[in-house]
Amino acid sequence: MTTPETPSSGIVEVIFGKDVTVVQPVNLYGCAIGESSFVAPFVEIQKGVTIGKQCRIQSHAFICDLVTIGDDCFISHGAMFINDLFATGGPAAKPELWRSTKLGNRVSIGTNATILPVKICDRAVIGAGAVVTRDITEPGFYVGNPARLLRRL
Repeated sequence: MTTPETPSSGIVEVIFGKDVTVVQPVNLYGCAIGESSFVAPFVEIQKGVTIGKQCRIQSHAFICDLVTIGDDCFISHGAMFINDLFATGGPAAKPELWRSTKLGNRVSIGTNATILPVKICDRAVIGAGAVVTRDITEPGFYVGNPARLLRRL
């Protein structure tokens, strides 16, 4: 009888800018994190992700492949980014079916928000629990499921 491998968390092949703080345990692999950014414990950032300068990623956030986050962004506790829209009726069998997400600068994502493959402009605030299903092109506060503009900035 063989023993299953013990799962582990860690930091593998990550490009760090100057003065980045990471509080372990985390899963960070194949990503880039800009200078003066902070990553809290229990965060997963997958390969191909780029995080800008002076960002704060709070605990239990999940940032999947094909996500780009601008500078001065805040990603709150439990925020989830999705790159697979299950277009075939189930999980994509090929990464070519995944879609990208891009956040501008000074974007804040609230606790337990879910971000589907979209573009979010600079200075947008996504409320706690919101589900972003469409591009956000105007600075403002967005709330609900699906997320809608509550008020302009």
